Amino acid sequence: MRISTKGRYALRLMLDLALNDSEKPVRIKEIASRQEISDKYLEQIISVLNKACFVRSIRGPQGGYLLTRKPEEYTVGMILRLTEGSMAPVECIDDNIGGCSRMDNCATSIVWQKLNDAISNVIDNITLADLAQWQLERTEK
Repeated sequence: MRISTKGRYALRLMLDLALNDSEKPVRIKEIASRQEISDKYLEQIISVLNKACFVRSIRGPQGGYLLTRKPEEYTVGMILRLTEGSMAPVECIDDNIGGCSRMDNCATSIVWQKLNDAISNVIDNITLADLAQWQLERTEK
């Protein structure tokens, strides 16, 4: 399994919003500059986040984007699944696809399920607040 730039940049965008949350909307150009990511690409990603109500848009000269929830209410898994789709390492264990007819007789499915469980355990138990704390600790060094 590989996370695309869309998923990685979505996490960085959401982290940037969490770190710069001062009740004042944050502009995409500011995020793009800080994260060294194309503002055009971030606009595509923010559109997905906005449609899912992960962020809200404020229009006008003082406009920008704000998180709709507290950072501790977002998990890495929520953000990655929104931008990447399923995090299952193989199709046969992907609940969205419907599984595989060989599931009951296939020993390798145990490996894939254990891998899927491990991935989910990590990404579903790390919040945006955790990432923000880790980022602050790294910048204080």
